[in-house]
Amino acid sequence: GTVEFLLSGDGTLSFLEVNTRLQVEHPVTEETSGVDLVIEQLRVADGLPLSFDGTPVPRGHSFEFRINAEDAGNGFLPTPGSITLFQPPSGPGVRLDTGVAEGSRVSPNFDSMIAKLISWAPTREDASAGLIDALNETRLYGVETNRDYLRQIIADAPFSSGQPWTRCLEDLVYHADTFEVLSGGTQTSVQDYPGRLGYWAVGVPPSGPMDSRALRQGNGLLGNPEGCAALEITMSGPLLRFNTDAVVAVTGAHIPITLDGQACAMNTALFVSAGSTLSLGTIAGAGVRSYLCVRGGLDVPDYLGSKSTFTLGQFGGHGGRALRAGDVLHIAPLVERSAGQRIADEALEALTDVRRMRVIYGPHAAPEYFTEAYIERFFATDWEVHFNSSRTGVRLIGPKPEWVRADGGEAGLHPSNIHDNPYAIGAVDFTGDMPVILGPDGPSLGGFVCPVTIIEADLWQLGQLKAGDRVRFTPVSVEACHAERCGGALASEGYIPDA
Repeated sequence: GTVEFLLSGDGTLSFLEVNTRLQVEHPVTEETSGVDLVIEQLRVADGLPLSFDGTPVPRGHSFEFRINAEDAGNGFLPTPGSITLFQPPSGPGVRLDTGVAEGSRVSPNFDSMIAKLISWAPTREDASAGLIDALNETRLYGVETNRDYLRQIIADAPFSSGQPWTRCLEDLVYHADTFEVLSGGTQTSVQDYPGRLGYWAVGVPPSGPMDSRALRQGNGLLGNPEGCAALEITMSGPLLRFNTDAVVAVTGAHIPITLDGQACAMNTALFVSAGSTLSLGTIAGAGVRSYLCVRGGLDVPDYLGSKSTFTLGQFGGHGGRALRAGDVLHIAPLVERSAGQRIADEALEALTDVRRMRVIYGPHAAPEYFTEAYIERFFATDWEVHFNSSRTGVRLIGPKPEWVRADGGEAGLHPSNIHDNPYAIGAVDFTGDMPVILGPDGPSLGGFVCPVTIIEADLWQLGQLKAGDRVRFTPVSVEACHAERCGGALASEGYIPDA
């Protein structure tokens, strides 16, 4: 069992209680005594003698911290959920007792402790330093934990001096480089650019921003690398409370922004003070997606080389899903605090009534699949965006196709059917008689014809199409596409548009 005492400031020991069981802190005794208490319990239960003689002599110093699934910045409320990343520490004198791993779900029905982190060293200073290193090395994501709170405790004077008292934590002011989601909006997800590359051949789409131009412009304005992870906001935005100072920018479709109730401008670097609430309203004009970029980027783990969220696959981003109330996201500590910079007006391309997208003709067109007359009509039509559109694909409403064959032969009964072939993002895919522009969360291959593919320089417009918008396609040569790609990258100064 465990006998507990209280130690007063004058060195007096006062008896507190006896627990006839192991305590959570039993690893400290094990580390300083060299005795495995659990094994000794089992030996006694089996009628065997203890494996040592006499009283073990304490050696060195040991610390133990409980890693809990709770939010130290929100009254230590439990934070149940799924663990999407768990990288335990290693090294001499470091021990981690846990029953969780990546993919484990932390239930709200039990104690919030998910691990015990123990360090041992010959001296108190070395044991404390080992604990700091172990906390810094530990990576756990998917649920909010008290790891950062523990790091601040160990650096605080009462603990570092070796003279803590029972109420010393009341004077510790916790600082977290985070913001809390009070409301998630319609669909707000973490995306980075260019997304998850290299896995298309095995069916994993790149995801990433639907409007990569807006995300890159926001990052460029803040001085971030252009691919830094940001929040993609669809239709209506989130309500966020910042627990630390930050500099942010909102780009893309125009969306109302208020900071502590005061209206703010888009395409501008905004300083957000710790404790402030940032509200993003509902997109009312042209476009459908806005992007919230944060200086330093969002601190979420990579999955297959990217931080982008793929909601259908339930991986990447924050928990593989759209944000919801109660989520806590970490950001880089703010170093450069300047704000007020703006994207030049001439660099912001207005969305027209009819969006014109340049395409490469083929690979499945006339005369093998469509009539020549229909292809001419295809390019002359202002296609309407269907309401049932998403990041997977944008459906279009327009003239019914004129096929040159009655069916797909071996590939299927409909003339749009072909043997499965690779798709490209931006390919206009005829699924039956309805064309669909394939998006960054779409399929990598399938059995439908694709008469045209949108060029890379115009793909950003795909992210700003909503129900009722009009689209017209203009064919260009492959050479023109490559020239546009080489000359259309965002400049580091001036934020020149792609096209």
